[in-house]
Amino acid sequence: MQIIPMRDLKNTVEIERRCKESHEPVFVTKNGYGSLVVMDIDYYDETMWKMEEARMLNEAIRDYENGQMVDGPTAMRKIREKFSSIPPLT
Repeated sequence: MQIIPMRDLKNTVEIERRCKESHEPVFVTKNGYGSLVVMDIDYYDETMWKMEEARMLNEAIRDYENGQMVDGPTAMRKIREKFSSIPPLT
């Protein structure tokens, strides 16, 4: 974990280098307390994707626990019934 004081934010090139090389966020403190987090855009995208995956998995687990699931053949039958009136693309 990298922690820097607020006054070091002036050196943006160094902060960018740290983020890219370590592939982790840099925590910025003000008066000894956490204030900001700076991170590389790739790390941000990866983190957001992981959070979305976790959200979708939690939703699927809730559906399973609430009995709101169907087996594969039943799901395919319902999809075919719903979209059977739509002509195929040519």
